[in-house]
Amino acid sequence: MAEKRVASEVGDPSGPMRTCIGCRQRVAARSLLRVVARDGVLEPDPAHRLAGRGAHIHPDVRCAETATKRRAWGRAFRVPMAPDSTAVMVFLAENPPNNVRETS
Repeated sequence: MAEKRVASEVGDPSGPMRTCIGCRQRVAARSLLRVVARDGVLEPDPAHRLAGRGAHIHPDVRCAETATKRRAWGRAFRVPMAPDSTAVMVFLAENPPNNVRETS
């Protein structure tokens, strides 16, 4: 049976870890932007409070572009066609990376 890894072995032990769907880097969830899909459109969830399946991405346009190129959005939300990521791209362009989520 696979051995469980302790939080201190995989990074920041102060909270849940998530994988960025763009670059596939595993980091603390609070440093990523959560995105939810509503009616085929992606919606940024910087407060991590919206209902529904969420995907996490670094607050960087490059990671969002990579996720789009890799078709990761559709896989993350388990939908056959890629959802519209325009709202996420606009959000990332208008908000600097350090303003995504600072609360714990």
